[in-house]
Amino acid sequence: MTNELEETYADLIRHIGEDPDREGLRRTPIRAARAMQHLTQGYTRDLAQIVNGAVFHEDVEDMIVVRDVEFFSLCEHHLLPFFGFAHVAYIPKGKILGISKVARITDMFARRLQVQERMTQQIAEAIQETLDPQGVAVVTEAKHLCMMARGVEKHASNVSASFLTGVFREKAETRNEFYELIKGTKSYA
Repeated sequence: MTNELEETYADLIRHIGEDPDREGLRRTPIRAARAMQHLTQGYTRDLAQIVNGAVFHEDVEDMIVVRDVEFFSLCEHHLLPFFGFAHVAYIPKGKILGISKVARITDMFARRLQVQERMTQQIAEAIQETLDPQGVAVVTEAKHLCMMARGVEKHASNVSASFLTGVFREKAETRNEFYELIKGTKSYA
C-alpha cells in the first residue's frame, strides 16, 4: 500500500505543476505516504485492542473527568487537519477505565478521516459500550484548517461539539457540573 500511496503523491505533485524528481521533492511522496498512514492509523485499531482489559471494578459513583486530551484529525471533506482538545466524563456504575485509555480511544477515532461532530459521538459511545456507566459526556473543541487556510479564512474560529448519554442528557444538574468542571480548559488564543 505504501508504494501505491507514494505514487499517488508523486502524481499529485505532477498535477499541481511540480516535478517530483526535483531535489527538494524527491523524497516527498514517501514522507507524505508515511504521514498519511500515521494520520489515519485509527482504521487499524479497535476498541477491545485499545481497552486491553483496563476495566476495573470499583465502588465509585462520582463523576470522572479527563480534560484537555489533545487530538489531531483530518477533515474528510478537504483532507486538511483539524486539531484541539477533548473533554471526557463518565459516571461509573461499578466499573472504571484506566485513564490513559480515554486518550487512546480519542486517538483511535481522531486518526481517521472525520467530522468533529461524529468523532465526538464515537468517543462517547465507545466509553458507554465499554463501561455501561450511568452516563458519558464528551465535548471537543478544535481549530479547522479547512476554515482557516481556505474558504472563509477565519483564523480565530473554534468549533465545539458535544455528545451526552444517560444522566448527562437527562439531568441538567449533572450536565452543568460537567460544563463547570471543564471551564477554563486550554484554548488557542
